[in-house]
Amino acid sequence: MPSLSVVIPAFNEAVRLPRTLTEVLGALAPSGRDFEVLVVDDGSSDDTSGIARQFGDIDARVRLIRLDRNQGKGGAVRAGVLAAKGSDVLFLDADGATPFSELSKLEQALADGADVAIGTRASRSEPQHVKALWYRKFLGTIFNGLVRLLVLKGYTDTQCGFKVLRAQVARDIFSRTRLDGYTFDVEILTLARLLGFKVREVAVDWAEQSGSKVNVLVDSFRMLKDLFVIRWWTLSGAYLRTPVRSPDQEAPLR
Repeated sequence: MPSLSVVIPAFNEAVRLPRTLTEVLGALAPSGRDFEVLVVDDGSSDDTSGIARQFGDIDARVRLIRLDRNQGKGGAVRAGVLAAKGSDVLFLDADGATPFSELSKLEQALADGADVAIGTRASRSEPQHVKALWYRKFLGTIFNGLVRLLVLKGYTDTQCGFKVLRAQVARDIFSRTRLDGYTFDVEILTLARLLGFKVREVAVDWAEQSGSKVNVLVDSFRMLKDLFVIRWWTLSGAYLRTPVRSPDQEAPLR
């Protein structure tokens, strides 16, 4: 069994994916630890799958999950997490906005007793380097405020795409998720709290990357709507009644 599964959701990421995979393999391959890298191609129309296969030909620990249609980041991460075989599961963005070396900070949080460790770009107590466009910072601040108001108090940054979970915890959470879009981060943290798991925020470095797939106006509206959906499902008890998915319900490795 690998000690670590790295899940990378990728939609039309043929340009940015090679650098991220090179960084991940460059850090893990010399370390001597057992690992796997799962690239989840979320119905891309470019050569994202071809890039993943090329890396897989070089290192068999890189594997491809190809979704037949675009499901959204949440759906892609779910498919990867439920297919993962590692003792710990990390998911990170294909753009490599958070340096892979920051993993050591999150793994230390797990070693200290956390079940889930999440990167935050908004720490006020720990040193970090964050480079983001002003309007992304503004919108992020507003969204995090709405998250705390409507759904989930206690977190400074739910949306950083750099999170690691113990494997059983990851399966317990992602087998119950319902959302396929960007708000899935809020959903998994809501489920972590409902299921009694210990979550720790860890300050990480982060730098804005060109080529974002986020449509600021459309996706912001969808994410706001999802917050109300999460609130309703939480208050109604729907999450704890959700039929649990099994890994064989997800996309096969290809």
